[in-house]
Amino acid sequence: MDPVIVVGAGPVGLALSLSLARLDVPCVVLDEAPGAADPRPARTVVLRPDTTAFLTRLGCGPALESAGTRWTAWRAVRRRRLLERVEFGPGNPSPLHVPQHALTRALRTALAGEPLARIVAGSRLDELKQDAYGVSAHTRGPNGAWWRASYLVGCDGPRSTVRKLLEVRFPGRTAVERHAVAALRTELPWPGEALLHRSPARQGGGGSGGEVTARPLPGGLWRLDWLLPPGRDLVTPDALVARIRDSLAVWTAEAAAGNGPWAGSGTQAGSRAPAGSGDPRVPAVPPYELLDTGVHTVHHRLARRWRRGRAFLAGDAAHLLGALGTQGLDEGLRDAENLAWKLALAWHQGASEALLDSYQAERRGAVTARLRAADRALPLLRDGERGGRWRAVLPGAARGHTAMLTDGHLGRGPLGAPPAYARSPLAPVTDPAGTLPVATPVGAPVVDVPVTAPDGAEVPLRSRLGRGLLVVLVAPGTGVWERRHWKSAGLMPRLSKAAEALPMLAEVLVAEAYPGAVAHTVLVVRPDGHLVAAMGGVRPAELYACADAVRGGGSGTGSGGEAGTGTGSSGAGAGGVEASGDVGGVDVGEGGAGGDAGGRSRTADERAQSDARSEAHPVPRSDPQPVPRSDPHPVPRSDSYADSYADRRPEARPSGASLPLDGTFPQAGGAVPGGAPGAAPRDVPGDVPEGVSEAQVRSAGG
Repeated sequence: MDPVIVVGAGPVGLALSLSLARLDVPCVVLDEAPGAADPRPARTVVLRPDTTAFLTRLGCGPALESAGTRWTAWRAVRRRRLLERVEFGPGNPSPLHVPQHALTRALRTALAGEPLARIVAGSRLDELKQDAYGVSAHTRGPNGAWWRASYLVGCDGPRSTVRKLLEVRFPGRTAVERHAVAALRTELPWPGEALLHRSPARQGGGGSGGEVTARPLPGGLWRLDWLLPPGRDLVTPDALVARIRDSLAVWTAEAAAGNGPWAGSGTQAGSRAPAGSGDPRVPAVPPYELLDTGVHTVHHRLARRWRRGRAFLAGDAAHLLGALGTQGLDEGLRDAENLAWKLALAWHQGASEALLDSYQAERRGAVTARLRAADRALPLLRDGERGGRWRAVLPGAARGHTAMLTDGHLGRGPLGAPPAYARSPLAPVTDPAGTLPVATPVGAPVVDVPVTAPDGAEVPLRSRLGRGLLVVLVAPGTGVWERRHWKSAGLMPRLSKAAEALPMLAEVLVAEAYPGAVAHTVLVVRPDGHLVAAMGGVRPAELYACADAVRGGGSGTGSGGEAGTGTGSSGAGAGGVEASGDVGGVDVGEGGAGGDAGGRSRTADERAQSDARSEAHPVPRSDPQPVPRSDPHPVPRSDSYADSYADRRPEARPSGASLPLDGTFPQAGGAVPGGAPGAAPRDVPGDVPEGVSEAQVRSAGG
């Protein structure tokens, strides 16, 4: 099998390639830049608990915890009135605020230790071709060459070359919001707390207006964001410095005077303010060191399609959002987590069209809902005159609006909470027999409760995600038993036997309790942490049906959907985004649903043989047929799985392409109907000689 190509070495592309490598899938990351980017202190990211847990599973947890900071509290203030204060602790974890260059460095360091993944710097994509067996990509630059892949994922940002070569539109709205940003080192009156200050008083008592957010970083650093008025007025350095001085002076003076929102937040109430410049109306500015500045423009855009055949889009290449505290990187990391296990299952076992199409259906639907929620909230929150009318008509509207902003910043509610895939194509068609209600709705992320793993270790539930299904038995009182006792007692033997018979890898865990669950409830959890079902007791048939639904109803060989073969050169591949338009509704994936049943996991020896044979290195430019430029056998643009399978006959295979291992053993004289994507139908001898194993026949290429 050929490797997976990831285009783009930003956080989303690195996280996706690292996830695939951890799932034993070889990856090549094509990076247009010559190397790691220079640090920008003002460029930071706020990671919610679910994406922080995802990065921790990838091995980046210690590096991020040391480079970032967790807030002790969040306070929302309007003028001089405290509207909301949220304290963080074990039951209410804080977001993790990290410089983006630290996140990228942590991912690169982890990726460097993976033998199945590598980054190729200075490789700019300029041509893309698909056939029934994979994707061929051409790059120019120092490492210009043809590259062959089983799948390709474009994580190359808002001006995505992959998206342009696939001819996918990117409609939406430009400049929804603009923010002036500054990173500085100073002491603020509320150490360790993040602040949202709406309509702050201006220096010298000149009224109020605007909105500013202050978020702490390690080492006494702060990131400050000011919402700019509509328009494209240039933000000059002098104007930005004036904003910094104004905000710092007002906060310091308010805290020194002991006003309500600031009392007890680090500066003693009633203490004297520092001497000013002689004008008693102008408070003094505390010392600060300005490290970096910038202007951040928020766009709302959504790609029409996230999948074309064997090519996918993720991160900023697929969507742009960021208003109201929503962080686009969070959604990009959720793209990577959602897509990684599906591509790994396809690479090892083959995949139905339903499995591959489910990435677009789930993730595009979730981002669409987020964009619609933000577009509905913006007129209420940002229009000053209309906001005044709302406050006059609805008492407490200011508090309600601030709560909406808080939800967006902290990852709660419709503006920030992790998505639930309630209508996922991978859900069972009907509720399994014995379904029980729990606090987590079907399709929503599971609660990160402590669980006991098969080796006896007590770990958080989400730390076991990624490799396969999780089957969690809720058994109160198990913690007081020794593992050798409960492993063979009660429901465990039957549950373990049922899990071993599932059509995909599964791990059995035991939890003392789960919110809303009664004793002997069995939870089925997807590799990305979303609940599939909750049932009472051990039900092997229902467990099998859930696992079969999660893998898309069986494995198949279809390359799926529209091949979307992009051709031609894209010398201006980094050009601007397309003209704006309304964000459309959810556009579900193409391709037939279902596929041929069968296909099994390959053994470690077979994977090793496949890794040795896979084209993890580029096809030399001198190769006459890395992929025929005339593309004599393109995958037809058809929604029919049968049509796309018709071109997989042996005579349709382009010459010069290697025969990948498919992990299946066909019947005598027949073509392989299932197996890993990219596997060519082939004939094998009718009788296998005595003493020759199936694996030896497969390794000989049939």
